[in-house]
Amino acid sequence: MPRIPRIAAVVTAALIGLGAPAVPAAAIVGGNTTEATGYPWLAAIGTPLFFPRPSGQFCGGALIAPDRVLTAAHCVASARLLPQALTVTFGRADLRSHDGVTVGVKEIRVHPDFRDTEFDGETVHHDNLAILILDEPRPGPYLEVAAPQSNTASPSDAGAPGTTGTVLGWGATSEDDLSNALLRSATVPVVPDSTCAAAYGSAFDPADMLCAGSTDADTAEFDSGGPLLVAGRLLGLTSWGKGSARPGFPGVYTRITTLTF
Repeated sequence: MPRIPRIAAVVTAALIGLGAPAVPAAAIVGGNTTEATGYPWLAAIGTPLFFPRPSGQFCGGALIAPDRVLTAAHCVASARLLPQALTVTFGRADLRSHDGVTVGVKEIRVHPDFRDTEFDGETVHHDNLAILILDEPRPGPYLEVAAPQSNTASPSDAGAPGTTGTVLGWGATSEDDLSNALLRSATVPVVPDSTCAAAYGSAFDPADMLCAGSTDADTAEFDSGGPLLVAGRLLGLTSWGKGSARPGFPGVYTRITTLTF
């Protein structure tokens, strides 16, 4: 899932001196192709200088207000000094096309508690949230953010264990195949906090993380920052994990606890 991509070194070389992200993130494993028209708020975040990927895409995001895109902090934190290096594209299902609309970024706001630790060779992202301020507003619809849910929530609540969610992204379709350029979606089970803690130990913090996914469906490289939807609302953002669709290691998502930073 969103882990440090194997092409991180290529990204670093391509964007050196521009402050653009050197650590992309996770794609959809076990999903199906889908049309961007169904998700007009879905953002492909990239830079013209990231040549290994069509459209320069390396992460996803969601439009939550006319000029605000929510994404993972680890996707964009290194670009804070030069946000103009980034682009945000809406309405593009095939990254190789010129469909949709691309807008610029004028400011990057990163959650003040964003930080990294480590788990078994994987980078663990805490409070992994960032807001991109677009240089021009976009018309709606905007994606509604769901209220955070805990492991004790009723099964009928959005995000409670036993429910399922939808993940979206242009990421890899397996750990060994990074060539995907098509928007894909997949249905994933929301995993109890206790199961996630059993997998990741103290690296998992239920205060700002939740888990979803299985060996049949998961997010992967270049999916980071993309949405986990439950009942049509944004419950989490693709953040990190141990591989993709590996037994015993569900994907870890940022639990959205605040949008004021």
